[in-house]
Amino acid sequence: MSVAALPSWADGPTKSAIVDFVGLATTAFAPEERVAVFDNDGTLWCEKPAYIQLDFLVRRLAEQAAADPALAAEQPYQAAAAGDLAWFGDAVTKHYNGDDSALKVLAGGILSAYAGMTVDDHAKRIKAFFDEARHPTLGRPYTSCGYAPMVELLRYLEANGFTNYIVSGGGRDFMRPVTASMYGVPPERVIGSSVGLDFVDGQLRTTATPEFLNDGPVKAVRIWGRVGRRPIFAAGNSNGDIQMLEYTAGGSGPSLGLLVRHDDAEREFDYTAGAEKALDLAASNGWTVASMRDDWTTVFD
Repeated sequence: MSVAALPSWADGPTKSAIVDFVGLATTAFAPEERVAVFDNDGTLWCEKPAYIQLDFLVRRLAEQAAADPALAAEQPYQAAAAGDLAWFGDAVTKHYNGDDSALKVLAGGILSAYAGMTVDDHAKRIKAFFDEARHPTLGRPYTSCGYAPMVELLRYLEANGFTNYIVSGGGRDFMRPVTASMYGVPPERVIGSSVGLDFVDGQLRTTATPEFLNDGPVKAVRIWGRVGRRPIFAAGNSNGDIQMLEYTAGGSGPSLGLLVRHDDAEREFDYTAGAEKALDLAASNGWTVASMRDDWTTVFD
């Protein structure tokens, strides 16, 4: 496939690195070996000023706080009731920098938010959220907050015999209702964080018991567990993607690691928080860094 297949990518070293690698992969690997893995938050869709899933969860926590005023005095319900999205974003940023104190508090609320609900009812709530919710600063529906260059990249890889997987720290069951329509990635190829499930009276119901926090080293472990192959292409944007990129590069053949750098305050956001280690490692590990400002001619459709 020609370079013109990536119209939202500016001509230059980053685009050439992708095209050259894909050309090499089509001759060096059988189709079944062409596995590509993509982080979601900040890699395929916008993650600022707060994670999209956090918006969904905050609404639920605020709903619970309104029903039980005693909860409103505790975190994370207090922040949810006050609409303090910064508290939630800071908890995640601290996690990426090695401090899980706030994340543990947040996790307690998140894990119990939908406990006992059937997976079908949970999916209906997620679909209803995406039908009505809009990004707080961009003013776009969340389903229009996917990055056009990355969606083009998914299609480009697919056209060259790759199988794409989403490997995210976000919730598996939160992403699954929209990944097919947004990215062309079906739900069975979505690997994410999850809670345990119980089978009760013919229904699968969510529990408050954590199953996987699909982040950092766990991403590499679960890629093997779910896919059974080492990827040859990986794309991420944060410190939580380092091990996934390292695992991809650890094979005996060629590979490509892509790191999205958020440096475009005009069209999206400009930040490095939570990505400092990954960006520092990029040069020494041979990862290709895609500048949102310099390498993308557009950000959103």
